[in-house]
Amino acid sequence: MINSDTSFTASALGIRAILGALCLIVLLIYKFKRRHLSMYVLIEEFLQSHNNLMPIRYSYSDIRKMTKGFKEKLGEGGYGSVYKGKLRSGRLVAIKMLGKSKTNGQDFINEVATIGRIHHVNVVQLIGYCVEGSKRALVYEFMSNGSLDKHIFLKEGPSSLNYKKSFEISLGVARGIDYLHRGCEMQIFHFDIKPHNILLNETFVPKVSDFGLARLCPLDESSLTLTAARGTIGYIAPELFYKNIGGVSNKADIYSFGMLLMEIAGKRKNLNAVAAHSSQIYFPSWVYDQFSEGKDIEIEDSTEDEMKITKKMLIVALWCIQMKPSERPTSMSKVVQMLEGETEALQMPPKPFLYPQDKPVVDDEDNPETTWPSSTQSNDDSKDSISLIQNADN
Repeated sequence: MINSDTSFTASALGIRAILGALCLIVLLIYKFKRRHLSMYVLIEEFLQSHNNLMPIRYSYSDIRKMTKGFKEKLGEGGYGSVYKGKLRSGRLVAIKMLGKSKTNGQDFINEVATIGRIHHVNVVQLIGYCVEGSKRALVYEFMSNGSLDKHIFLKEGPSSLNYKKSFEISLGVARGIDYLHRGCEMQIFHFDIKPHNILLNETFVPKVSDFGLARLCPLDESSLTLTAARGTIGYIAPELFYKNIGGVSNKADIYSFGMLLMEIAGKRKNLNAVAAHSSQIYFPSWVYDQFSEGKDIEIEDSTEDEMKITKKMLIVALWCIQMKPSERPTSMSKVVQMLEGETEALQMPPKPFLYPQDKPVVDDEDNPETTWPSSTQSNDDSKDSISLIQNADN
């Protein structure tokens, strides 16, 4: 026979467990709603305090009409999805629908705070935005030739870019970054320059895009403090990881541009673990060795002028990717000047390395939140970005 006291105790424990679970669920729901509410409040406060920005605010209904119910998807990544749309004027646009924010809406704020206030031929134009409940969207000019990586990392067939066009794209990107650094009311440090974030219009004019990791810096200041590394592995400047080589400044974008320029000139990724020869695994080191031995980079069916252009691009890239920020060009203006000058006027820089040759002091303990991206860049390039964002107005 079951003891009635034992039965009562078991029932009481069961009721307590159920009530405890219900309380936990209610608490989680409350925290979830509060977090999202705080994100909406933060975004609205930002928009109200920057109501002089150029972009137009659209309703979610407008966005649905522009995209015809999100009919044509252009791409997808960790940030959300991009759809093709059309304004009433007939102008084509690309609409980025942002997914769940891991940064309390800072990625959205960064985009509007940076490209929302500027206009340059080599920076993608933000036409408008939408914030309505949990729906957040950014409306950009449409770039019919997509991102640069699709044109330089071809698995088969010849590239659609000849060496003259590749040089023009490189120079355009350099001018765009230079404008971000010194052509605005505040310096804009991009922190995620890479082929995936360079868009090409119908005539292959390049536009720097994706300012989700960008930071603003006063014109009279030369460096800023970050609480964590940001960017994409393979393009992140080493000073974002190593304390002992220099501060974080405009030189971080110069390094990323150098890695980009190297890939444009070589039409290959800088790191290739399956290269035919081990010496070619890290492309910049192989290029440096070739030049040091007095050899030119062999380019099939290329003219003498094309060889000179490529050599110039590679030497400029080698200067940009120097390990220490102090050994890189002083500014993107200097990089533009080097690209526009004669190849013969360029001296060879020191050999580039992937990591400091002295024992590195890695800034990991101070930044336990830093996340390392996946190595599978081709499928979802945006997921490779480290998204630990500070407020754009800090």
